[in-house]
Amino acid sequence: MKISIVTPVYNDVRVARALDSVLGQRLQGELETIVIDGASKDGTLKILENYRSRLSVLLSEDDRGIYDAMNKGVQRATGEIVGILNADDRYADENVLQDVLKAFEDPSVQAVYGDLVYVDANDSVVRYWRSVPYRRWRFYLGWMAPHPTFFVRRSLYQQHGLFDLKLGVSADYEIILRFLMKHRAKPAYVPRVLVRMATGGNSNKSLRNILRGNKEVLMSWRKNRLPMGYFVPVIKPFSKLVQFVSRPIG
Repeated sequence: MKISIVTPVYNDVRVARALDSVLGQRLQGELETIVIDGASKDGTLKILENYRSRLSVLLSEDDRGIYDAMNKGVQRATGEIVGILNADDRYADENVLQDVLKAFEDPSVQAVYGDLVYVDANDSVVRYWRSVPYRRWRFYLGWMAPHPTFFVRRSLYQQHGLFDLKLGVSADYEIILRFLMKHRAKPAYVPRVLVRMATGGNSNKSLRNILRGNKEVLMSWRKNRLPMGYFVPVIKPFSKLVQFVSRPIG
């Protein structure tokens, strides 16, 4: 089974660490590595050139933001399975993708996700996003699968569309809602940490972004014509509080 990993990047030299975590995977299947750079103006492109021979696709051009870059990567993917790893994130260990592919051995499974930890500049865990087995009703309580751990069959993008750029910082939330809630794609949960994510994600950088994100969450429900989503923007922020007191097992 072939898996495509898309990494969007703009002015972030930490992409080297992300790519090392992808290229260092112990994988029985075939790996396709796609990097979409938004015409970086720092030293990022020079770093990417050092990886060019090991990348399946390296594209550098102006874009309309991170989700536009993700869309470009997904459109170029040829693997049956597609995952997205941001430039400032990395896989937790060398067995992550093999565990993901194992979950996809069940032909009825259309998406796979797992746990995620936020780490600071010293690589210390400051927050643990523990997921749970999927239940539709959890969306009403503010649940969301951690997007960097979210892998899907490429056919989902082909059938149900790409990231909606109108949704801004909540485009990842919307596409998960669309795939799982609206179109009822069957997911599988891998109960372990799959990704180490740097703190300071785009949707959490400022109070303004948080408030904007909550508005876009409501827009996501309306767009997909899903009922009873009006309370989710209120509940969703509280669902994150447990992440600050949870810790990985083992």
